[in-house]
Amino acid sequence: MQEYPGLRRRGFLAAASGVGALALVGCGGPDNESGAGADGGSNGKLRRGGRLRAAFAGGGASETLDPHLANLFADVARAKALFDKLADYGDDLSAQPRLASGWEPNAGLDRWKVTLRKADFHDGKPVTAEDVLFSYRRIADPEKAFRAKASLEPIDLKASRAVDERTVEFVLKRPTAEFPNVLAAFGAYIVPDGTSDADFDKKPVGSGPFRFVSFAPGRSAVFRRNDAYWDGAPHLDELEFVVANEESARVNALLGGQVEYAHELNPTTARAHEGKGRIEIVRLRNSAMQAFAMKTDRPPFDDKRVREAFFLIADRQELIDGALSGAGVVGNDLFGKGYEYYADGLPQREQDLDRARTLLKKAGAEKLKVTLDTSAVAAGFTEAAGIFRDQAAEAGVTVEVKMGSKDSYWADILDSGTLCCYRSGAMPIESHISQRLLTDSTTNATKWHHKDFDALYHQAQSTKDEKDRAAVFGRMQRRLYAEGGFLVWGFADWIIGTARTVKGVERTAPANSLDWARFDKVWLA
Repeated sequence: MQEYPGLRRRGFLAAASGVGALALVGCGGPDNESGAGADGGSNGKLRRGGRLRAAFAGGGASETLDPHLANLFADVARAKALFDKLADYGDDLSAQPRLASGWEPNAGLDRWKVTLRKADFHDGKPVTAEDVLFSYRRIADPEKAFRAKASLEPIDLKASRAVDERTVEFVLKRPTAEFPNVLAAFGAYIVPDGTSDADFDKKPVGSGPFRFVSFAPGRSAVFRRNDAYWDGAPHLDELEFVVANEESARVNALLGGQVEYAHELNPTTARAHEGKGRIEIVRLRNSAMQAFAMKTDRPPFDDKRVREAFFLIADRQELIDGALSGAGVVGNDLFGKGYEYYADGLPQREQDLDRARTLLKKAGAEKLKVTLDTSAVAAGFTEAAGIFRDQAAEAGVTVEVKMGSKDSYWADILDSGTLCCYRSGAMPIESHISQRLLTDSTTNATKWHHKDFDALYHQAQSTKDEKDRAAVFGRMQRRLYAEGGFLVWGFADWIIGTARTVKGVERTAPANSLDWARFDKVWLA
């Protein structure tokens, strides 16, 4: 999630573009006693039973179990325990089937038939094509602000139809080769046909691995194992979500035995406890892109030589070490390291101050002064700004760091200023391009406006062969690497703490993907 304008900090869900289905890990049912946990070790026999208590930052009295309103990490973790989507994102951010058993496009890529697997809601009724259409039409309601609305925009929901009980024909407004990403979109959960708004917080009915027991907004939610779950009953008897907004409160609850799972720890905490034996630290790699965004439509960054100079000013490892306390890996000015379609064959950029000075001189910007907007809205932002200011000074560039409001930062930097601190959570590379790099993208923070680039995106979306489509995405990324507006200096770990008794926590899934907060595959040793 870029932290989208209007979303609260804790919900930086990859921003939505969906997180989803990983290659399923530990998918054996409760009789599986191999003992091989997703944490990679042998933990003795898999044990069924018990209640796991998970601490998340919450949203106070306004919290809801309506899955179509899920913005915060806590909202999404609860939603995925109670509900399912048609697809979800794997650890490489490719869409993987969930309630959908498969999908097939027509030759023009503007009609897709989606087949549903046999699955039941918690009340015993089967999940049908009509439930899918009801859910998507509810999300698309023009009077509501549901999270997945923008993601579902390519679908003509009036023309789409139920072919039979377990087949949906989606009619699209244009050819869309990456349509499975729409099915996996953040917040695109399937609910029973006819569900009213009031039903969600009284007794929500989903098709997920846990059933509703109780909910106190801003305090806790308790769910119980769904023995009839289509993907195998959870190992836990019960799952409780506890709200603890301060990181210190989550850590202390974990250390004190009040919870067994603490979400979103900072790098300093992780370093203090890692390998000490009291708790386990889980690092979800490549979970958050860290960048500086240069606005390419205005001076000084309307000159691609200045943008290249800034690429070469950055000492990426120093930024990782100083701003993220070492909890991450260096970036290469492209989004999505390790994700499907990522252009990993490009040379890793290194700091080259001499070359940077030469480029600035050629651009007539030898004594350049620029303002860098930052804020305490996200961990490491103010530290990164200070470090980059000092790096730029070595190239003769004066960077003035300007602190912005935590409450309005994302809206403030979208259209104003010239250079800003930026981050994004996990989403498919295709979604990153469509949301942030097309001329009409609504969150185009670098003001990258190029009709030929737009045309390449539409070419990719109308290319059925995956290898040929990957080649087009590769061309687009080479262009961004050479002259784009995102100086992507790193990818931060997302850090979770667990009790030593907690097993089966997936360690390769970026935050917001299917196997993040996958409590149906966790057990207590």
